[in-house]
Amino acid sequence: MKQTILRQSIQLFALARMFPTNLTPLERLRSLIRQLHPLAPPTPLIRIGPPGDGGYLVPDDLDGIVACFSPGVGPISAFERECAERGMRVFLADASVEGPATPHPAFQFRKVFIGAINADQFITLEDWVHQSLPDAPAGDLLLQMDIEGSEYEVLLATPPALLNRFRIIVAEFHHLDQLFNKWFFHTAARAFEKLLHTHACVHIHPNNQRGLVQLGDIAILPTMEFTFLRRDRLHGERFRRDFPHPLDSDNTGRGNIPLPACWYRNA
Repeated sequence: MKQTILRQSIQLFALARMFPTNLTPLERLRSLIRQLHPLAPPTPLIRIGPPGDGGYLVPDDLDGIVACFSPGVGPISAFERECAERGMRVFLADASVEGPATPHPAFQFRKVFIGAINADQFITLEDWVHQSLPDAPAGDLLLQMDIEGSEYEVLLATPPALLNRFRIIVAEFHHLDQLFNKWFFHTAARAFEKLLHTHACVHIHPNNQRGLVQLGDIAILPTMEFTFLRRDRLHGERFRRDFPHPLDSDNTGRGNIPLPACWYRNA
């Protein structure tokens, strides 16, 4: 018991040094994490993209999705290619590269960043979607977003009606260890809670590039991949406990890091 108290005191001291502007109240952080506990989708999870980095788990509920929007273009475009082969139009955006890693006739690339305002090299998600599909009939969309920390501002700036068009949202969230900092938590929690109005989390995969930051029962990896499904596609609320999922694959060869138990309903 004394060793546990000492260990937690050392962790608290270390976090206090990392976040001198005060720690997030831990119960508020626990509450946010509980809201993100993954629910079981009515269809099985499938993997789109390769093993390792660039592949993601999504519900097998893709029929009728007319387009995939993929801000953040990395060295692998296999996820987007599979979406194209399923009949989706695929829109990609990233000002830091010259184009997708591999071409495809269904790809439409723009050399811009997605952000909260239209300025310089930036365009909002709302304007990007409207400009990309000006005459297209209404239909469900898929969003796959890996934009190195800008995901929070993008979600906060996007109108709920547009978020609701995305049947499935796959997003890599960065700097999550900063949730212990109450100033970062304030912004990040608002982004998550806004998304949770229309969507439910159905999968979380920890990126093993960096290790855990932990205080007591709360353990957070700096980067994790979240899959959300629009709530009208759910049938009831049954929490998932199958972590890691058999289709999960480590992002790097640095050694497996399982999803910490606080991030799913394990009892």
